[in-house]
Amino acid sequence: MMNKRNILVMVFAAFTFCASSASVSDDPNMDTFIDRLMSKMTLREKIGQLNLPVTGDIVTGQAKSSNVADKIKRGEVGGLFNLKGTQKIREVQKLAVEQSRLKIPLIFGMDVIHGYETVFPIPLSLSCSWDLNAIKESARIAAIEASADGICWTFSPMLDISRDPRWGRMSEGNGEDPYLDAQIARAMVQGYQGNDLKANNTIMSCVKHFALYGGAEAGREYNTVDMSHWRMFNDYMPGYKAAVDAGAGSVMTSFNVVDGVPATGNKWLLTDVLRNMWGFKGFVVTDFTAISEMIAHGMGNLQQVSALALNAGTDMDMVSDGFIGTLEKSLNEGKVSMQAIDQACRRILEAKYKLGLFDNPYKYCDAKRAAKEIYTPEHRAEARRIAAETFVLLKNQDHLLPLKPTGRIALIGPLANTSANMPGTWSVAARVDKYKSLYQAMKDAVGNKAQILYAKGSNLMYDSVMEKNATMFGREMRDKRSAKEMLDEALKVAADADVIVAAVGESSEMSGECSSRSNLDMPDAQHDLLTALKKTGKPIVLLNFAGRATVMTWESQNFPAILNVWFGGSEAGDAICDVLFGTKSPSGKLTVTMPKSVGQIPIYYSHLNTGRPLEEGKWFTKFRSNYLDIDNDPLYPFGYGLSYTTFSYGEPKLSSDHLSENGEIKVSVDVTNTGSYDADEVVQMYIRDLVGSVSRPVKELKGFQRISLKRGETKTVTFTITPDGLKFYNQNLDYKFEPGDFDVMIGSSSDDIKTLRFTLD
Repeated sequence: MMNKRNILVMVFAAFTFCASSASVSDDPNMDTFIDRLMSKMTLREKIGQLNLPVTGDIVTGQAKSSNVADKIKRGEVGGLFNLKGTQKIREVQKLAVEQSRLKIPLIFGMDVIHGYETVFPIPLSLSCSWDLNAIKESARIAAIEASADGICWTFSPMLDISRDPRWGRMSEGNGEDPYLDAQIARAMVQGYQGNDLKANNTIMSCVKHFALYGGAEAGREYNTVDMSHWRMFNDYMPGYKAAVDAGAGSVMTSFNVVDGVPATGNKWLLTDVLRNMWGFKGFVVTDFTAISEMIAHGMGNLQQVSALALNAGTDMDMVSDGFIGTLEKSLNEGKVSMQAIDQACRRILEAKYKLGLFDNPYKYCDAKRAAKEIYTPEHRAEARRIAAETFVLLKNQDHLLPLKPTGRIALIGPLANTSANMPGTWSVAARVDKYKSLYQAMKDAVGNKAQILYAKGSNLMYDSVMEKNATMFGREMRDKRSAKEMLDEALKVAADADVIVAAVGESSEMSGECSSRSNLDMPDAQHDLLTALKKTGKPIVLLNFAGRATVMTWESQNFPAILNVWFGGSEAGDAICDVLFGTKSPSGKLTVTMPKSVGQIPIYYSHLNTGRPLEEGKWFTKFRSNYLDIDNDPLYPFGYGLSYTTFSYGEPKLSSDHLSENGEIKVSVDVTNTGSYDADEVVQMYIRDLVGSVSRPVKELKGFQRISLKRGETKTVTFTITPDGLKFYNQNLDYKFEPGDFDVMIGSSSDDIKTLRFTLD
């Protein structure tokens, strides 16, 4: 006979099972609607909701599902992605809601990464603005345009911390710092989703890549990631969690392993952390073919890895056809449960309900909206304004910049006259035929006040096969002339000019997915071009196009002015001219550390100390943590960026040198524009926990403010420090603060700071 305790245990278990298989949302109307709908669904239709094939005229990767239309009619498709245009999307949606048995609408996704047809700077570049309002606005405009063209779901934001610029997808993230990444995560989710997902001008965001993708060994795409849980939670997880806390509707799994198990099949990651620890209630989708790729990881055949993914907490299968092809068999064999299938199906249906697709499946298919809300003058003006905030002035010897729009200006380089490369990687909806090249923008900027001379000067690189791999997706720029012909033309143009602007660096597809580089120096052909231009003796402004931190040691030693322009989006040409000719002062600050050599990688500012740190100012000391052939310092540190003006920082002040457990203290500093230009400055606050139960970083970003200052103006910038801001994960993964002494540092970059000390009691 059962005792009372056993009965209670059985009742609790039954209750837990029912609660997990039924809805536990905050919307009883949604719960009732989905309960009724699911009661009518066959097993095949439920599994069909978990199926995300690809179709349309924009295709990434190597796989493409076929017979999509027939599958939609049979209720075997939950959504589609990278199909562009209201007419096409309406036609496909019509198949689902008028020709399938239960008329369940499809969800339509796209890689709307940094804008739609109005393209904003690549995410790495956007992060260098340190302007959260601008970043949020870029996502808001992207949502307006994408939703006007039929899209209701974006695979953004990408929140993978990257400290290895060899990895090409550094371009798609927010740099190396977890605090800044988390702030941007919230801004992007809020920009995409707004306050009401049922509004027709908001779209659902998808956090990616969960998790740790930016930690790939050797910076090689799709490669192994292996790190401690302590490092995961302190350095790599904060951005993902911030996006979940901001209400992101979906999460995408990453390609890499986590603790030896691919993320897509990792129950600890997707269930224990994402759902149970963080309380995520949206749905989880795989990245492109991530389920079938687990076969190559050695996790089993397609049926086995599909069951592994579902049981781990993956809800939607992108392209692999693993769920639709094997789950029914796995259910019959007891490898997966009906509860798991129902749970995944419910999450997909909830997303469609929240988007208002059951109320109006065609709500995103208004051709009138598409005609008047995409690539508008207002959106373009915002993209131009924001792009100008992202450029980082690395060097400006003798105030060569800004240039005066007079005389003869030579624009030379393979990036000078290519509109297709201006938007940057992952601009799949771009209309590059509408965008200006830098050459055209410069001619427009100077009008009849100056003469713009142009020569390409060189190809991107000497090796034609390598260049082909670096200029995919319509970004081709290969010139058939010989290297000597192009160089001779460039030198002739340079000889006639008063000043040279060299537009060099990476093409847009030299960064991004599957664009890892082992050598981050200037490509060979362009290096030779720059060497020849330097010999002319003319003043040279180097515009560096890049999607990552590159090695610019030689350039820094040999050229007086260097402006990192990244990839500025559809309005990049005009925005570059705004800064080049001084309409705006550069105000971007690096969100990645720029190394002197690829051999220093990984290099990042918030590192731990060693037991034998190199003394400050020393190059090499035996039996210290250093190199024989180079010092430890970066070429340009995190947070660095010059302006056309100068800023003076006063002595920072603390409201108190003691912080109580439930209190707060304020640190303030006066910042004065001491130069000749109105400009913006990014004031940064770093903190160091001097003694902890685990080793703590030498400094961590804990606050920043972007301020505007007129010439001669002074503003007081104040930061509030609370115990919550001092928390970290200890060895047991307890998230807490520890009493003791802290240094607080205020300044214009991570290595240009003034320090005070306080005690947490």
